[in-house]
Amino acid sequence: MPSRRYVQGWGALSLAVGAVLVTTAAAQPSDDGRTPGAAGPEPAVVMVGACPGDGGLCRVPRTTVFLDAPAAVTLPAGATHPLDLALRSPGRLTDVTVTDRRGRRIAGRTGADGTRWTSDAGLPAGGAYTARLVLEETGPGGPRRRVVRIAVRTPKAPAGERLTVVFSPHEGPAEGPHAGPRGGSHGGPRGGPEPRTYGVGQPVTAELSHPVPAHDLAARRAVERALDVRSEPRAEGAWHWVDADTLHYRPRTYWPARATVRVRSGLDGVRVTDRLHGGPSRPLTFFTGARVEAVTDVAAHEMRVYRDGRLLRVIPVTTGKRGFRTRVGTKVVLGKESLVRMRGDSIGIARGSREFYDLKVRWATRVTWSGEYLHAAPWSLDAQGSTDVSHGCTGMSTEAARWFFRTVREGDLVRVVNGYGKTMTPFDNGYGDWNLGWPEWLRGSALGAATARTGAAGSPLRPAL
Repeated sequence: MPSRRYVQGWGALSLAVGAVLVTTAAAQPSDDGRTPGAAGPEPAVVMVGACPGDGGLCRVPRTTVFLDAPAAVTLPAGATHPLDLALRSPGRLTDVTVTDRRGRRIAGRTGADGTRWTSDAGLPAGGAYTARLVLEETGPGGPRRRVVRIAVRTPKAPAGERLTVVFSPHEGPAEGPHAGPRGGSHGGPRGGPEPRTYGVGQPVTAELSHPVPAHDLAARRAVERALDVRSEPRAEGAWHWVDADTLHYRPRTYWPARATVRVRSGLDGVRVTDRLHGGPSRPLTFFTGARVEAVTDVAAHEMRVYRDGRLLRVIPVTTGKRGFRTRVGTKVVLGKESLVRMRGDSIGIARGSREFYDLKVRWATRVTWSGEYLHAAPWSLDAQGSTDVSHGCTGMSTEAARWFFRTVREGDLVRVVNGYGKTMTPFDNGYGDWNLGWPEWLRGSALGAATARTGAAGSPLRPAL
């Protein structure tokens, strides 16, 4: 640590967390190891107003804690905003590194004037962190460089409700065309299941254990900052609040093909509201396969299937007739059933009416929860390629449906163009997330456009990830 005269020359090095300021202003050991006498008792805690020269960052009352050397501090309860390491008198921070107890770096940035470093998010409760700061001043003897280390602890979260999260898509054993891009099945991390492979259109969902209402913007921001999604190769993406306890995450323009996606929650210990703190949640890893996309042109009565941009096959199809038009827009494969019973009353067609049906259908690929499939329809072979006769599904020959069933996987893309039906809704009937433009998607984030980012393994982590 610098000597006391050095501290006086520098002014005070301070740590501020939102409304909390922790300052090194007491006696410090000198360069030769001697500790000068204390300057007299100083108040342990005082309340102050705005940070001098803070640019509006701290213009609220806060608590200042004065410390003796060595610099080690436990932040008071309620210190939940981003950590601020700041100089209050002339000097510059030329390098700042803050790590948690596992050596992981806490993401942050140094201000343009070099007097303040701020973390991207608050430090979770019950954590231990080490800050290494390189300080530079200009004195009578010329430039002076010092390295300061500060140990920071955050108090344990108070007893109360814990906010946890369950991510999907789910990990699990892969089979057949679902085998991972690495090949084979040799177990996931710590002996768990090998991550599954999904299509490039698969959104990530986060189901919260407690609702976070839209009017509590600060709480929603805290949640979003703590939910981290990273892919390799990188992909820009953002969270979108579907409702008070559900978020979806998607890239701007689909996942890269053959990517690894890792999802983790940093909520554990984070104060979300006065009565709600984050708890531990299980992370998620999954792979993406080739970019497989089926494009159904309703007007042309055909479906073109592509893999990585290469046309694999053109299939004659029939889609929804008048009164039962197939939804247009982009959908995502939800699952596959080699045999499924389809009945008209499941979509509101009364028994006994001329439109009612009760059929066992083969090779059915589901794209909505309400029952829209791409499936074998041997009863409509004459209409396929020329006329729309279905009740909303996309029908094709048995051979083509079997081929399609074996070609696609969950998360692959199904687009319906040049049609007459309504557009697939974003969230209430499957994954219609891609039917929102990117600006509209970002409006569903509590962080706005600032939330969009590129994530990749190995880049600096947010707190406690």
